Amino acid sequence: MTDNKATKRPPLMSLDEALSLVLKEVSVLTQTEWVNTFEADGRVLSHDLVSGLQVPPQDNSSMDGYAVRVEDVVHSGASLKVTQRIPAGQHGHALNPGEAARIFTGAPIPPGANAVVMQEDTQVTSTENAAAGVPVIVVNTVPGLGQWIRRSGEDVSQGAVVLPQGTRLDPAGLGLAASIGLAQLEVTRKPRVALFSTGDELVMPGDVAPENMRPGAIYNSNRFFLRALLVRLGCEVTDLGIVPDKFEATLSVLRDAASHHDLVLTSGGVSVGEEDHVKPAVEALGGLNLWQISMKPGKPFAFGFLQSQASDHSAFFMGLPGNPVSSFVTFQLLVRPFLLALQGVRKVHTEPLRLQANFDMPKPDKRREFLRVKRNSQGGLDLFPNQSSGVLTSVVWGDGVVDNPGSNAIQSGDLVHFYPFSEWLQ
Repeated sequence: MTDNKATKRPPLMSLDEALSLVLKEVSVLTQTEWVNTFEADGRVLSHDLVSGLQVPPQDNSSMDGYAVRVEDVVHSGASLKVTQRIPAGQHGHALNPGEAARIFTGAPIPPGANAVVMQEDTQVTSTENAAAGVPVIVVNTVPGLGQWIRRSGEDVSQGAVVLPQGTRLDPAGLGLAASIGLAQLEVTRKPRVALFSTGDELVMPGDVAPENMRPGAIYNSNRFFLRALLVRLGCEVTDLGIVPDKFEATLSVLRDAASHHDLVLTSGGVSVGEEDHVKPAVEALGGLNLWQISMKPGKPFAFGFLQSQASDHSAFFMGLPGNPVSSFVTFQLLVRPFLLALQGVRKVHTEPLRLQANFDMPKPDKRREFLRVKRNSQGGLDLFPNQSSGVLTSVVWGDGVVDNPGSNAIQSGDLVHFYPFSEWLQ
């Protein structure tokens, strides 16, 4: 009689459970460095940014026009003498009753003024004193108190935290840091990642012309997009090339990489086949978990650690599936959050959009599925016709994925969860 317990496969792990287990192992990198604010795009702040000043530093005009006292303009058609001119970067003097100041965007509001009138709402009528050259304007509107005045500190108040620790800097954040006078920013150092591929079937583009490819050989595409994704996440990448399908070669590469990297990332080669040597090599140097995740594409995933024999340093290990779309999607859902958390980013999850599906999928997979889709001119989503894990053209064609729960049929018109690639590729 067959022993069912011995032949039963382990249950598939949910993606959420796998991600939780990965993130529990993260300790934020403690080393920091100072970088020029110009060069800090994509880096992660290691400390709160606290403003030492008010922004704007004083009340200023948000329009080109005239600074006035509302007490002097209680009705349309009031006439005022223009006694001063205040460009941005200069200060005016106190405004007396019956006077206006010609003022430009960004210029400080003179004492006594409590509103700005746009120049389009005024008319220069005459010169009261030709010799003195004092213009007179007619104000064709009744201004409200504080109209077109930007108050001191309305953007940033002194002592406020403008960007908290763990913020991943973007162009807007760099501008905000510069607005409070910061030319240098302290950020978490870049994660050091070693990347390599395994497989004697792999050939690097340029090494062999397409017409000369041997039977069974394929071009190594995964390393190209994985390296680009790592660089976009602010990593220092060491490309270790293609490692031969030999245990000693794999062991040697992993041993060297563990001594001076935070993560070793591979695609393919992590299974129980006779030619898959990554698993025993990782286990010889540390520990490895092989997970079968209930997701499509991207079912196989490996996570573990490598202990350096030359020092106390250890490195994490992640093994991605070999199929290109599986590797791409698994990277985004597991490796990307891990690397963000390693740098101290607090929010590592992307929030999906709710959009309408303009396609039918009556026979869904039992696993949670990430369907490559493209937004159409009607604001809905079109489905790429071939959802195979080896069809990289689906990722190039699409601009995101639908996160569809297992066994969930989709009808045209249904609202679905959509993750845009634009969020993943930042």
